Amino acid sequence: MRKLALTDEILLKIDKPSRYIGNEINSVTKDPSKVDIRFAMCFPDVYEIGMSHLGIQILYDMFNRMDDVWCERVYSPWMDLDAIMREQKIPLFALESQDPIKDFDFLGITIQYEMCYTNILQVLDLSGIPLKAADRDWSVPIVIGGGPCSYNPEPLADFFDLFYIGEGEMVYRPLLDLYKCCRAEGKSRREFLIAAASIPGIYVPMLYDVTYREDGTIEKFFPLVDGIPSTIEKQVVMDFSQTTYPEAPVVPYIKATQDRVVLEIQRGCIRGCRFCQAGMIYRPTREKNTEELKRLAAEMLKNTGHEEISLSSLSSSDFTGLEDLISYLIEECKKKNINISLPSLRIDAFSLDVMSKVQDVRKSSLTFAPEAGSQRLRDVINKGLTEEVILKGAGEAFEGGWNKVKLYFMLGLPTETEEDRKEIAHLAEKIAKRYYEIPKDQRNGKCQINVSTSFFVPKPFTPFQWAPMCTKDDFLGRAKTVNHEIKEQLNRKSISYRWHEADVTVLEGFFARGDRKVAEVILDAYRHGAIYDAWSETFSNEIWMDSIQRCGLDLDFYTTRERAEDEIFPWDFIGIGVTKKFLHREWERALRAEVTPNCRQNCSGCGAKCYGGGVCYEGTN
Repeated sequence: MRKLALTDEILLKIDKPSRYIGNEINSVTKDPSKVDIRFAMCFPDVYEIGMSHLGIQILYDMFNRMDDVWCERVYSPWMDLDAIMREQKIPLFALESQDPIKDFDFLGITIQYEMCYTNILQVLDLSGIPLKAADRDWSVPIVIGGGPCSYNPEPLADFFDLFYIGEGEMVYRPLLDLYKCCRAEGKSRREFLIAAASIPGIYVPMLYDVTYREDGTIEKFFPLVDGIPSTIEKQVVMDFSQTTYPEAPVVPYIKATQDRVVLEIQRGCIRGCRFCQAGMIYRPTREKNTEELKRLAAEMLKNTGHEEISLSSLSSSDFTGLEDLISYLIEECKKKNINISLPSLRIDAFSLDVMSKVQDVRKSSLTFAPEAGSQRLRDVINKGLTEEVILKGAGEAFEGGWNKVKLYFMLGLPTETEEDRKEIAHLAEKIAKRYYEIPKDQRNGKCQINVSTSFFVPKPFTPFQWAPMCTKDDFLGRAKTVNHEIKEQLNRKSISYRWHEADVTVLEGFFARGDRKVAEVILDAYRHGAIYDAWSETFSNEIWMDSIQRCGLDLDFYTTRERAEDEIFPWDFIGIGVTKKFLHREWERALRAEVTPNCRQNCSGCGAKCYGGGVCYEGTN
């Protein structure tokens, strides 16, 4: 019988003990004596959020199909258990075996959000793994990072042995085989890392160095070892229909953030929104075969017992097989009383028709993301959405029975003016007015329009990576303008407004655009109590501001400063196919408020065709 790492006494003291006991439906147990490699897959946040992450489910399934590998899961302990583990010196453990993470061969950490950086140090610390890669030997696992934040790994460079740049299905097998070979031959950890650096997509920070100019910008980034690449090329799955996918994903005991079957229908996006990092780093767009999706949906629903299935992609409306897939799912799900969730749909008649078929309109709300209030600013960000389309879509939705609408916008976008901000309130008012144009006896109750604004962060590998950020006070001033304008609208009682935390956004920009010097700040803040920075109840801006000052860095240098065209960015050594030349051309078009057509309308020559295949039209026009 499996022995739990935590006693009953401890489990009774903490919130949601089911986070830590494992043994869920479809979790994988193997005999550790019959595998060569033990891999701990970590999401550095609480269990409920980590269990909702599709990437870990895919890799967990992929690794456990390998006879010589046992992959287990680990998540960040919440604050109550964190304190007990430190006090009683209980090492962090994996859910499946309850064995200490320190005894594994690999610790893989997915890095989804910048505000989880101190949780990464928490995981290392509680595991008994030295926080800095330079201090590790073979007595601890190889620590490898991946995910969207690894496209600028430099702020975390001190803490990781390796980074995997790209999609995880590609080169893990060669890396694991190399590890087995090096261990069998008695090679040193450094010898393994040097050999690993020659595998495409693998970045070993300690084998590279950087020099700076007097103004603090990067002068040169270069390898320290002969024979390893100066540019790390992202790895891309091109045969997307045949790649591994979990047919029996792990089902949690407690409600996860997304408690449903997730069916990934495509990767990449044809739209080219200039603020969107995912839309650039996941190019080219690749679709999964519709018949394969039908098979996967049936298997996953059968193997999990979930009562909802969600179609995952950056822009579901652009999936060419959507109508066929939806028709199949409606028929199958109707028999079993299963709900269908369709995120990332655009505002058009087709999307609304699809949603009307799969949702109970009396219980659902529609989500629109205009991102900017004025047409001029929507053209700047290349949203490809007109006010006419928005109002027409909202009107058709209201006439179809919906009465709840969520509207998402950003504040602090490049070239944004006060008039642009006021237009957010005006657009919300026009949507409310459109609802009340419907005869009263045909309305579905009171109209509810929930306006939400986040603050803009210029992310790496986007056309806006040259743009400055706003200060905290500037962000808050912009939100107050919107709030005041909403209160002035005729239908203000139908409109609610909330905005994101400004201080968190500024730090997110600091990390997203940071270089290797930022690692010192992350370590200092963690040692002074920073943890779970993505959670408002535990976030302390004061800790971070003090750490930045102690480490002698200038916050404005990383956030509010506009970049020169030829500046070397900390992430420029990573190749994503999409070229820096294309991104700067899009930056210039943004400043002129020029719209770039989507990939299916006209190729813009972004560079993604270098991977071959996919829904990529480069060179055909």
